[in-house]
Amino acid sequence: MMDSLLPEIARYGVPLLAGIAFLEALGLPLPASLALLVAGASAARGSLRPEIALPAAVAAVLCADNLLYFAGRYTGWWLLRILCRLSLNPESCIWRASGSFYRRGRFLLLFAKFVPGINSLAPPLAGSMKMPYAQFLWLDLAGALLYVGLYWTAGFLLSDLLGVILKGLDTVGRVLAIVAAIGVAVYVGYQVRLWIKNRSLRTIPRVSAAEAERILEAGGALAYDVRSHGYYERGAARIRGSRRLEPNSLDQLTSVPQTTPLILYCTCVREATSLPIANMLRQRGVPCSVLIGGLRAWKKAGLPLEPVPPEEIVALPSFAILKR
Repeated sequence: MMDSLLPEIARYGVPLLAGIAFLEALGLPLPASLALLVAGASAARGSLRPEIALPAAVAAVLCADNLLYFAGRYTGWWLLRILCRLSLNPESCIWRASGSFYRRGRFLLLFAKFVPGINSLAPPLAGSMKMPYAQFLWLDLAGALLYVGLYWTAGFLLSDLLGVILKGLDTVGRVLAIVAAIGVAVYVGYQVRLWIKNRSLRTIPRVSAAEAERILEAGGALAYDVRSHGYYERGAARIRGSRRLEPNSLDQLTSVPQTTPLILYCTCVREATSLPIANMLRQRGVPCSVLIGGLRAWKKAGLPLEPVPPEEIVALPSFAILKR
């Protein structure tokens, strides 16, 4: 694809460049960095107007990032789970990315564009962790300007070298196409294997809010809150009598008898957090079920809640200080 895609930048110009930048920011595996390099080289040769193309590329990135930010804010970890399917390990992808953003959110937004796989995770993470929109916007704008400007400038300065490379694409492109095809085949094969492995999620028992209440009232199970720290804010509530379980610290359950059934719940769409955690625990021999609809379903049913103990709240970062 690369041998036909890059030369089209100079021919169709701004719309193609903006489209590639927009789709890559959304998480599609498109070579926006290479497109920006070629666009810079095209500008150096006078075939592309930088005063139009540069703002268009930045605006495209910002548009995609804003869509992801608000999607993350209103869907939580469901969107992150979809984006992480491009990773070789979707569950660890979510928790690893969230941990990095929690510690270095501002820094990550500035440089996420340069890290494949993370670039599309940073905006929804900012939304799900309730980063104020004004802070997100100026940090994301700075990151987009840095990303677009750096590759564009490199292409502009190296226009002669890129011209030589592009002339050879008709020949080299065939080799690149074969290499790309092998890479795609390996990736698809791995994803198929991962899909087969994750079919076990379908076998995890699910209980309604009413069923969960009856089981808990009878004393035959324990409820565990497996929400990420991104959902823990001052004044947060949880199911009455439930306990905290941080997704990254499953060893906390060493004191729980292996025969005690657990009911896990989160606030994600389609139980995106509680299902994989339940699967991991079941592999360890811990009987688990998942609350359908999570905490929202429990609240909607009017069932009893309690405040989250202050000592268990992980305060959301204020993002007021750039963390190193």
